[in-house]
Amino acid sequence: MALSRRRHLLQHQFQYLRCLIPTISIVSATLLILLALLSFLAPAPVDNLSLGRRYLNRFDGGIEVHGSANASGVFRVPMDGGNLGHDLWGSTLSRFYYGCSNASNKFATPDVITEPNRYLLIATSGGLNQQRTGITDAVVAARILNATLVVPKLDQKSFWKDASNFSEIFDVDWFISSLSNDVKVIKQLPRRRGRLWTPYTMRVPRKCTARCYQNRVLPVLLKKHAVQLTKFDYRLANKLDTDLQKLRCRVNYHALKFTDPIYEMGMKLVHRMRMRSRHFITLHLRFEPDMLAFSGCYYGGGEKERKELGAIRRRWKTLHKNNPDKERRHGRCPLTPEEVGLMLRGLGFGSDVHVYVASGEIYGGEETLAPLKAIFPNFHSKDSIASKEELAPFSSFSSRMAALDFIVCDESDVFVTNNNGNMAKILAGRRRYFRHKRTIRPNARKLYSLFLNRANMTWEAFASRVRTHQRGFIGEPKEVRPGRGEFHENPSSCICEDSEAKAKWDRISHSQTKVDQKSGKSNEAIKDFGEVADNQFADDEPDTSDSDYGENQDGPGERGESIGTDLDDDLFLNSEEPELEEMLSD
Repeated sequence: MALSRRRHLLQHQFQYLRCLIPTISIVSATLLILLALLSFLAPAPVDNLSLGRRYLNRFDGGIEVHGSANASGVFRVPMDGGNLGHDLWGSTLSRFYYGCSNASNKFATPDVITEPNRYLLIATSGGLNQQRTGITDAVVAARILNATLVVPKLDQKSFWKDASNFSEIFDVDWFISSLSNDVKVIKQLPRRRGRLWTPYTMRVPRKCTARCYQNRVLPVLLKKHAVQLTKFDYRLANKLDTDLQKLRCRVNYHALKFTDPIYEMGMKLVHRMRMRSRHFITLHLRFEPDMLAFSGCYYGGGEKERKELGAIRRRWKTLHKNNPDKERRHGRCPLTPEEVGLMLRGLGFGSDVHVYVASGEIYGGEETLAPLKAIFPNFHSKDSIASKEELAPFSSFSSRMAALDFIVCDESDVFVTNNNGNMAKILAGRRRYFRHKRTIRPNARKLYSLFLNRANMTWEAFASRVRTHQRGFIGEPKEVRPGRGEFHENPSSCICEDSEAKAKWDRISHSQTKVDQKSGKSNEAIKDFGEVADNQFADDEPDTSDSDYGENQDGPGERGESIGTDLDDDLFLNSEEPELEEMLSD
């Protein structure tokens, strides 16, 4: 009887399982289909956690930055820049400084000092701004040699592959006439006995002094009468006599004018930015794959980033392995677009500010730019504010396109540089010369640890630290010691102070400070943004700007020979490897 009941129970359970199995199969199949559908519709995983960080959530008055490979947690960024009690767009002290580059009374005119039958030619190297430094220094070299300068030949064979000649970029007639009291300039080498004249070619060391030119080039020039200096970039010493430094300024800031088509299109872009907002920022991101590969920095993109940038880096045999974390800690890496955005918001620029970005191909594309665009939604470039038809005359020529960006950056209220390349240096110097227009360069060494630990602090604490770290890096007068660094970046010999007006302002300011102290007010907000007191400089490291040329190198060079050492203080110009210099020069 018990056995019969047991058998009956087993049969019942078996029948129940037979009914249940199809049901389980149907449910499982449905779940699998749903999972497959979800995985198909879901976005692909992002390898680069740092560059592609998502701004997923918004809160009242701001956005949330989610964690990355370098920082964890959620960081809240307000949309408002805050009311810091100072002028973000200009320096209070800038009104007391102005460009002054007139020659002294002892500076003889060309008709007095130029020797007949002595012609200097140069072949520039690199991108637009590297070539600009070469042209500027060529005029000074001709003056040192008492020679006639032939209009410089632009680099048409480098990485940039721009076939433009001098007169297609710069106003050649203006160049010649504006320098008529300084150096005799002609458009082409005259014929010799009715035939074309082939000049003798040679190369001088980097940072060659006036004595170096007199000892190396002059003997050859006296013998050959026409000499062409090749690869002419940074071939003149940083420190020269004051009159020669002022000549540099007259060339760079007055004689080199873009042609009318370039200038008019550039100013059209400026006008369109002004139509959008009274003030605007220009940002030279320089976050292209070649720049990142050269720097050897790592941005949290995993194996994909290491492979892609490693492949580019291997093109240059002179580059050795380095420690990416060390490079970041020492401030040798460009900030990510997101970090630039956070820095600017910390300084007080709100989401209503319009930003014009001058840059090539950004590594990571739109994914990398998304955080910056979230912080500053009013985001523009020449491609977004001009039509393809308008840019067509320039778009096939890298130097002409770079010239358009140069004009917009020069005319902007605030220029932000993310590297120490030639465009950044030239514009920083130019903006100092023309009344110290606001120029911001990240203090990357100090900012690195701040970005790394930002999730552990409030926004107010973060922004205060940003302002503290950026003191001395926002383009205030006297924030760089006179004579330090590249002259093109810090043309101190060409900047004068209106001491009478400055003294009057100091007296008024001092009186106001006393009144504020009595009433319990403080002017810390202004100090916090970065105004540098007299004799306080942002960077007191030893100056090695003329370390390339030793005065014992006096012998003339041989034809086609590269003379000089491998040292150079410029991170991007420390090699004679052509492609390396040319790609990174601007």
